[in-house]
Amino acid sequence: MQNFAAIDFETANGNRSSVCSVGIVIVREGKIVDKFYSLIQPSPNYYIDVTTNIHGLTRLDTDGQPQFPEVWAKIADKIKDLPLVAHNRPFDESCLKAVFEEYGMKYPGYKFYCTLKASRRLLRLPCHKLPFVAKACGYDLESHHHALSDAEACAAIALKLL
Repeated sequence: MQNFAAIDFETANGNRSSVCSVGIVIVREGKIVDKFYSLIQPSPNYYIDVTTNIHGLTRLDTDGQPQFPEVWAKIADKIKDLPLVAHNRPFDESCLKAVFEEYGMKYPGYKFYCTLKASRRLLRLPCHKLPFVAKACGYDLESHHHALSDAEACAAIALKLL
């Protein structure tokens, strides 16, 4: 796979629609050509300790940030006609569908691929979490659970495994 967009979301709470940040890495002809990151005011707009402990974001970080439709308007044309790739596709795909539904937006039916599934099929590793798979693919993930950093790692894995 030489043309795709790697995507990663972080959420504020247990609701999949509560995306609070997004990272996108655009790959064309096997090269990273664009990156995008944004904080997002989540909906519903509250944080739980579990998620804050994972990614470090709080309401103080995202209050006053744009809501999802405004952020997605900046992304949609960048990823038009590209398949999306995520590490643990079921999570990121369900977040995207949930937040589209939350705002009454028509979901465009993005095609998703999963680097987690590919790593389980192709790599013999004791753990298939993103940092371990990234390392096995020659990528040093420095800021795990930062949406752009995770999307970059996902892109590196996809270029090796997909």
